[in-house]
Amino acid sequence: MTELAVLLAIAFSSQFDASDAGIGGRVGWQVTPLVGVEAEVAHYPSHFPGDRAFSRARLEGLFGATVGPRVGRVRPFARVRPGFLRMQPAPGPLPCITIFPPPLACELASGRTLMAFDLGGGVDVGVGERTFVRFDAGDRLVKYPGPVFDTDRNVHDEAFFGHDLRVAVAVGLRF
Repeated sequence: MTELAVLLAIAFSSQFDASDAGIGGRVGWQVTPLVGVEAEVAHYPSHFPGDRAFSRARLEGLFGATVGPRVGRVRPFARVRPGFLRMQPAPGPLPCITIFPPPLACELASGRTLMAFDLGGGVDVGVGERTFVRFDAGDRLVKYPGPVFDTDRNVHDEAFFGHDLRVAVAVGLRF
């Protein structure tokens, strides 16, 4: 069975102590009654993070698998999805100090594509014969470049993972 959905995603960045909302779509295929594969793309259109924005927009792509049984109209599931998070360049000049290592925001301001990895789960609820609502939450791990110092003034000599809480709600069709 194939699924198409539109979604609203919200990510709470622990690295920058800010939230980010995006819209997107998902296509999925239920390979077996227990396993599904999916591809999801979301666009986060606002400047991030707020007043001193280093990114004018972000594009996220996550591709992976879900595992969970269908019990009547409900399917609880776990998911694993590797992917990317593309940071668009800063909306304007970002004043950065010339030191080593540089601040993380300055390193990202020119635009970067970062590796992302999403671990989580959720529930899919059938609301009609071919329609569904899906709620999911997870830990979006983002691999940041190094050497840099972060917003807490911690120095990272090498690339490191930040953890973002990511929640999403979707509505879609099955065919």
